[in-house]
Amino acid sequence: MSTKFRVFATCDIGESLELLRKRGYEVEVYPQPEAPPKQLLLEKVKAGVDGLITTLRDQIDAEVFEAGKGHLKVVAQIAVGFDNINRGDANRYKIPFTHTADVLTEATAEFAFFMMGALARKMWTAEHLTRENQWGYWHPYLPFLGDEVTGKTIAIVGTGRIGLAMIKKCSGFDMDILCYDPAYQNHDYLKNIQELMDLRYERGVSRDKCFIKYVPFEEVLREADFVSVHVPLLREGETTTPTYHLFNERTLRTMKPTAFLVNTSRGPVVDEQALARALKENWIAGAALDVYEKEPLPKDSPLRDPAIEDRCRLYPHFASAGKITRLATDPNQGMAGRCVQGLIDVLEENYGGDMTKMPYVVNKEAFTK
Repeated sequence: MSTKFRVFATCDIGESLELLRKRGYEVEVYPQPEAPPKQLLLEKVKAGVDGLITTLRDQIDAEVFEAGKGHLKVVAQIAVGFDNINRGDANRYKIPFTHTADVLTEATAEFAFFMMGALARKMWTAEHLTRENQWGYWHPYLPFLGDEVTGKTIAIVGTGRIGLAMIKKCSGFDMDILCYDPAYQNHDYLKNIQELMDLRYERGVSRDKCFIKYVPFEEVLREADFVSVHVPLLREGETTTPTYHLFNERTLRTMKPTAFLVNTSRGPVVDEQALARALKENWIAGAALDVYEKEPLPKDSPLRDPAIEDRCRLYPHFASAGKITRLATDPNQGMAGRCVQGLIDVLEENYGGDMTKMPYVVNKEAFTK
């Protein structure tokens, strides 16, 4: 390769970085596990890097784009989300940014399902009972009972890639499925799932006839035993269907007192103060979260209240953390591989240099003629 590109990665993303080095790239990696200080990031950009590899914890805004003016060509995000990247600033400076959608779909949906099961069946509480030597007998309903997942009604809030993958998994557990999406309804997919449900019932695989359908949000809240959240974070002014604090005091009070909430989408979709109160005052039965309004979860977060720890499972933005999903070098399998491929597409002007044709570029609108 005639051009030697310089890249700064704000974290180590494994063997995929070696693919860049083998292509002649000069790659520098921030060595610490936490995010680099903003000032350091600005210094690296000012020093003339062609590309940045970033994560959700890095704030990429006009300050960064200004520092890279004249030489920064791409920001490659190793995540499906890009709340940390100011899209308007990127467009104004004509800097494309990429993300790693789809490769983490199945892993995230799988983990959401596991969260739901662990919460409902009280696995955390049961393990503590056993480890602390408090399990002294077997009894039909003491010391506690959990809730089954099979045969219950689940609400899928957001039917994008991950929501649809979650539907697929829930259908295998003979769950009735209520769907809500504020922006787009995939009726063809739901029709296919219903046909599979009907076939399972007709062939005797499922004992009960199950259903799947789109319903209004209020019905989702009133009827579901489980609510699994898969919407993007959209704020007032960005859209006619904002999702910021979609789950708040009013909507949480609308849910069944026996219902469980699972969130693997974006933290600010849930009002954490309201959720902590909902759990403390038993508006709902429990919640499991993998994302938070502020990450990492602050030490003084109301979600850490010991009074609700038996009903509130907290995970460290962990849903996509499978070995293949996170680190595979193949862009069709791993986030790292897809992140690097997105960077290569831009720097090496693949697709004839047309940003609008590059599959991993997010802000294509900045490059339409």
